[in-house]
Amino acid sequence: MVSDNAPPVLVKKVAPLSIRLSQFFWVASIAVGVFTLVYYFVIREDLLPLVADRARRVTAGRPDAVYDSASDIIYWAVFAVLVGTLFFQVVFLVSFMSRRPRIRWWQLATLALLGAVVALAPEWVALGEPGEPIQALLAVQTAVGLVALLLSVLPGALRWSARQHDVRRGSESTGGPDF
Repeated sequence: MVSDNAPPVLVKKVAPLSIRLSQFFWVASIAVGVFTLVYYFVIREDLLPLVADRARRVTAGRPDAVYDSASDIIYWAVFAVLVGTLFFQVVFLVSFMSRRPRIRWWQLATLALLGAVVALAPEWVALGEPGEPIQALLAVQTAVGLVALLLSVLPGALRWSARQHDVRRGSESTGGPDF
């Protein structure tokens, strides 16, 4: 008894170019984010007095300890947002490459959060000469992530994601390429 209906076999197909480019740009965005985070940490001592001066201009007449505490809180809050965003971008990139459904919406949410940080950075932490590059670096990270997201919604990428699994007909012992 022979049947032409062979069993389905899971195979690993190469992702289309749009997916590979999207992956590359996500990794580049994450790399820029890591560089920004390291730079942000390195300039901490130079940045904290500038943040304290900004807080002093908002509400004057308080003890210096209050302004120092406020600058520490603002600095570490922005630092935590940047670390959290990078962590989630890595998690969402792995999920995207595993073809999880609706992951692009979560990636868009991380880009929206980065956009908010870019908009607020000049008021909070991109102060003075040491802080000037922070806003530019955050904007580059967001722009590269946006390019990655746009590449991931091209038709070939959408078809690849919708498939969930690559399947071919035939037994595992069947010779020939895995297409």
